[in-house]
Amino acid sequence: MTLPAAAPAQRFDNDMDTSALPVVALTLGDPAGIGPELIARLLARPETTRAANVVLVGDPWLWEAGQRVAGLRSATRPVSGFAEVRERADTGVPAMLAVDTVAESAVTVGRAEAAGGRSVLAVLDRCMSAATAGEIDAICFAPLNKHAMKLGGLRHEDELHHFAEYLGVTGYFCEFNTLGTLWTSRISSHIPIKDIPLYIDKQRIKEATRLIHRSLLASGVAAPRVAVAALNPHGGDGGTCGREEVEIIGPAVRELAEEGLTVEGPYPADTIFLKARDGQLDAIVTMYHDQGQIAIKLMGFSKGVTVQGGMPIPITTPAHGTAYDIAGQGRADVNAMANAFSIACRMGLSQRRPAAPAR
Repeated sequence: MTLPAAAPAQRFDNDMDTSALPVVALTLGDPAGIGPELIARLLARPETTRAANVVLVGDPWLWEAGQRVAGLRSATRPVSGFAEVRERADTGVPAMLAVDTVAESAVTVGRAEAAGGRSVLAVLDRCMSAATAGEIDAICFAPLNKHAMKLGGLRHEDELHHFAEYLGVTGYFCEFNTLGTLWTSRISSHIPIKDIPLYIDKQRIKEATRLIHRSLLASGVAAPRVAVAALNPHGGDGGTCGREEVEIIGPAVRELAEEGLTVEGPYPADTIFLKARDGQLDAIVTMYHDQGQIAIKLMGFSKGVTVQGGMPIPITTPAHGTAYDIAGQGRADVNAMANAFSIACRMGLSQRRPAAPAR
């Protein structure tokens, strides 16, 4: 396929201070998935480089492959290190930091393999090192595959725990899933259903709620409205169908309200998302993975975003996966990737400014 010529650089207005924009690192994701195509589609949008000083981090052959699959081509400028991105932010042309992490011959499109997993880890670690050095303000990564990453050396249950260890996080952290203006967090994540009650305690509920509240402030929500989900059917029916709501969740919510947060609950999980759908809430704290994920993905699978909450730098990604079944076919929907990038830009800009006082 012959690609269109590279799009002309999108020049900024003369009065726009491009040095004030956040530096956002973009990665190509799992080389066998739809990530390279998504990044090609994202960088072909003029608004992308108006929102941030972008540095694309990845293997040159993979970037070429992504553009070829998307049928699009975007101009980039080579840099030898992250520090150059902010120093030379002048035209809105994305920077390209070329790294060699995987040979093209080692990748089978549509298949989870160790080589792809190692590539993902190498690129993400390079970005996190730049974050630690203060050279970038946010990371937005294209979809990865946990199985491939574990084949490639990931020692943790998921990428979030890898980020936390690498970045030296000692406080509470959890994934947020977002859909439009609605954010969700959870008290427990990638654990067996039988272990969920072991994670339900007041401290975790309070930490999860405070964290999503702070993160919403950083993303631009002036006064976040948060609700906490119940664990048991019908919210425990006053203690006749489980005591967690009476003894743990309800007291935690009341103590959070006393701190000054706008927080409500616990609400039964089968109705709480109706309040969100009707615009009454900005965030929901759920008790376990599928309690929130099923609702969010039903409401908008192709638009959702995952935010790695509690990290010292904003890290975002589409909530969907690598879509191996359609990889290489030019059919990938860029909406969730664009939403993830938008959140990374907003939070990255907040990262560069003095933080709003915690409530």
